[in-house]
Amino acid sequence: MKIVVNHLTRMRPGYICVAGIDTSTREHVRPVLRAAQLRRDLVVRHGGPFDIGSVVYIGDAQCIGRPPEVEDHVFDPERAAQAYVMNPDPFWNLLRRLAHKKLTAIFGDDLTPRASGCTVDVGKGRASLGCLLPAAPPTIYIDGYNKVRIAVTDGASTVDLSVTDLRLFEDDQKTPRAKLAAKINQRIRDGVRVIASVGLARAWQKPGDTEARHWLQVNNIHLEDDPVWRLG
Repeated sequence: MKIVVNHLTRMRPGYICVAGIDTSTREHVRPVLRAAQLRRDLVVRHGGPFDIGSVVYIGDAQCIGRPPEVEDHVFDPERAAQAYVMNPDPFWNLLRRLAHKKLTAIFGDDLTPRASGCTVDVGKGRASLGCLLPAAPPTIYIDGYNKVRIAVTDGASTVDLSVTDLRLFEDDQKTPRAKLAAKINQRIRDGVRVIASVGLARAWQKPGDTEARHWLQVNNIHLEDDPVWRLG
């Protein structure tokens, strides 16, 4: 199986989450391990095969997905290898063909507005990954808790979501690259079109809530004028 990487997100320090588009089926696939998270050294800049726009062979990955995380596939990272990096225009065109204009078109009717965002209950939903073509230019900002956030609308609902794009954080995976976030936000304000890789976080119980839920987040921000942007 080969995937085109379009989700590359931070987890706890030293660990990441990766997902991409199966080159055969055009469905999202999330390579996972059975009992551990993926280490950061699997990213290209640390010697690994994964980065935005990379076409990566992940071997005979086995689907273990269950709603909403139907994309989970167990793989052997020792067998993963980058085949090549897609050129910017074909990569953008691929995202454009797969992008939806409505969040419910990605996640289904189980996506429920909650607080400033949306959630899906455990065991519900039809997907946990997708691409959104926003109805209006989104706004990226750093909030009062020093977290990267994005205000985005699909025309039916406007949400304020956490951004987990690995490229927007320093190597400690906690400190935002504030200048980079501001630069990207300005490019969006200047008219550069955006496609957001969106996803549902692993289920967790928010303080004050009654149960664990999957919270909507923006995994990556893709810009038409430089869709395969990477950190040096």
